[in-house]
Amino acid sequence: MDATQVDWSMGSAAARLADWETALKLGRRVAGPGLSVPAVQRARMREDFGELVPYAETLITDHTGMAVDGFRSRAWVMARREWIRANLTGMQRLLEPLAERVLSEKPGRAEIRRKAMGAQAGALFGYVARRVLGQYDVFLPPDDEGLLYFVGPNVAEVEQRFGLPQRDFRLWVAIHEVTHRVQFGAAPWLRGHLRGLVDSYLGGVSLDAKELIQQMRRAVEEARGGTDARMGGIFLLLTPEQRELFTKVQGLMSLLEGHASYVMNEVSRDHVADVDRMRRALAVRRKGSGLERNVQKAIGFEQKVQQYDRGEAFVREAVSRAGMDGFNRVWLAPEHLPTLDEIGAPAAWVERVAG
Repeated sequence: MDATQVDWSMGSAAARLADWETALKLGRRVAGPGLSVPAVQRARMREDFGELVPYAETLITDHTGMAVDGFRSRAWVMARREWIRANLTGMQRLLEPLAERVLSEKPGRAEIRRKAMGAQAGALFGYVARRVLGQYDVFLPPDDEGLLYFVGPNVAEVEQRFGLPQRDFRLWVAIHEVTHRVQFGAAPWLRGHLRGLVDSYLGGVSLDAKELIQQMRRAVEEARGGTDARMGGIFLLLTPEQRELFTKVQGLMSLLEGHASYVMNEVSRDHVADVDRMRRALAVRRKGSGLERNVQKAIGFEQKVQQYDRGEAFVREAVSRAGMDGFNRVWLAPEHLPTLDEIGAPAAWVERVAG
């Protein structure tokens, strides 16, 4: 099965839980086609990313000393609708265990509920499809390992809007996404570890209305009592067990995003022109309108930007203290991963793991 194939039938539990066809249709409407790119330019973009992705992998492994197992990185330049379909596929696979539990405990799922869940997923992915430039899909099937997505209309729109040099901008974007692929290729255990955290979190999602009400009451009491809510309002709604998992995922994502940003910036020094102008262009693009900023806040976009910044600061200081070889101990085992507290205190992680 390739990355775009989805079982839209009722054969899987996730397909019975949500209407993925509705999600796909609504997602495409929300996203729109994006900038119209002539066929010649689309072909050139495919050639560029086809060349730049393996080149970026070589630059990254040379700089970091990380060795990649598995297939070599390769690019797929796609339309927005293809990106939506690919990510709905991943979401359906990810939700399968939860869907089985939901349907076993609450077998009578009304069709209107399926369509409502599908509509929510479609609206979310439709919006993100308008913003994303590139992506490494962590949960691809083994046969698709090493495949990286690049949304052609979005890449072309940024280049045209800000007058960016095409090859340099495409290499800059590729370095960030290929770094994610290198992380998981160099640490084969990492994919299973992340999947285990996600499965454990979903396994703790309550299906009982009374329990959900109790969680909401506790959240109100904690908010009134001054409980630290820097993790966002959703953190207050989590059980203690879910909070522990949530902070582990946040720490891991800060590491992965921060490391990718660090490597992108360091490797780009000698291989990409006008990096500062590219950073400014993406910062302007991220701001958007007031309404769009509200949407970004609601879906956690601001938190992802913070992950980039805090994570990059952690990696930069850890490398300065322990060297690249010392820092690379982070990829050896789950117990070497930084906690969320250590992301804000790199010296503590260096002392614990790489001292």
